[in-house]
Amino acid sequence: MTISMNMIWLILGCMIVTLLPRIIPFIFVRSVQMPEVVLKWLSYIPVCILTALVTESMLQDTGSLLRFNWHVVIALIPSVITAIWTKSLSLTVIIGVVCMALLRFIM
Repeated sequence: MTISMNMIWLILGCMIVTLLPRIIPFIFVRSVQMPEVVLKWLSYIPVCILTALVTESMLQDTGSLLRFNWHVVIALIPSVITAIWTKSLSLTVIIGVVCMALLRFIM
């Protein structure tokens, strides 16, 4: 595989376009004292994103209907129990990945 100069410029451009929207808000927000309500509202964003990702992976579009992806639902149950019990994000992710791997290996 050869890497051309255009490819390097493309990768650098993608890197800049990806980093700028992530860095610029932090630069502006760092010097601003935000109200407590806004901070509380911002604290819910990771939960909302995670919920959207999990819900999107639980449902499958079969053309005319939505149906559950039962592998994901089955792997979700021990993950949710782990999350409630331990309140550890890393352990929850590990349990979810292991359960999903086992389900894919078995079925």
